[in-house]
Amino acid sequence: MNLQIVESSYQWGYVALSFAFAVIGSLVALTSASRIRQSDGSVSVGSILAAGLALGGVGVWSMHFIGMLALQLEVPSSYALTETLVSLVAAVVGSALAFGFVAAAPHQGWRLLLAGFLLGMGVVVMHYLGMHGMRIDGYVRWDFGLVALSAVIAVVAATAALWLAFHVDGLAARGGAALVMGVAVCAMHYTGMGAAEFICTTPGGVAAAAKGDGFVSAALLPNIVAVAAMSFAAMITVYQAYQASMEGVEELEAGLR
Repeated sequence: MNLQIVESSYQWGYVALSFAFAVIGSLVALTSASRIRQSDGSVSVGSILAAGLALGGVGVWSMHFIGMLALQLEVPSSYALTETLVSLVAAVVGSALAFGFVAAAPHQGWRLLLAGFLLGMGVVVMHYLGMHGMRIDGYVRWDFGLVALSAVIAVVAATAALWLAFHVDGLAARGGAALVMGVAVCAMHYTGMGAAEFICTTPGGVAAAAKGDGFVSAALLPNIVAVAAMSFAAMITVYQAYQASMEGVEELEAGLR
């Protein structure tokens, strides 16, 4: 078999855009998380879902595939829809469950550590499942030392994100926290990318991307990510506007009593 290492590089504009997605997703998640605990001690399921969608769907999943667009390979590539969509579900569900678990008792350290570990592993699953969905005529050879390092970064970043979500108040503080979270998410992603070495198995390094109903080309990926991210943002915005209006109604009713 003719093996050839595929040369890779990065488009730094997309790298910067991926960081922006990570920061924006983190900021929206922090804002949503601040509304999970209600004044009467109850937990808002809607805010849990909004925080999970913001962090998992925008800050992690969308950031991941923008980061994949930044990767430039000398061979064509495509993405399997099944793995791509399952990785989205893993990121959103994992994030929402972690926020909800910690919200039940934010000051219990064991909850934070357990949820941080599970959320971090969810991010790892999302990342490497998304990578598994990438198709070239060849395979990926992994540096498992860097894979392990990316997992450690993911767990530490997830734990820090959950702590910040329930201990940071004010827009400026949340903005600073979102920047820290964005750096951590990108550090995990690009460490994981550094663990991958792409091997082409076709003669002369001439490859073709997988095609068919179950695949999407790298050229169409930006459209899918953009539509998904805008849809997530729209859903979160509508819910937060509804939540704010309901809080205003409750305050008005309380003032009339």
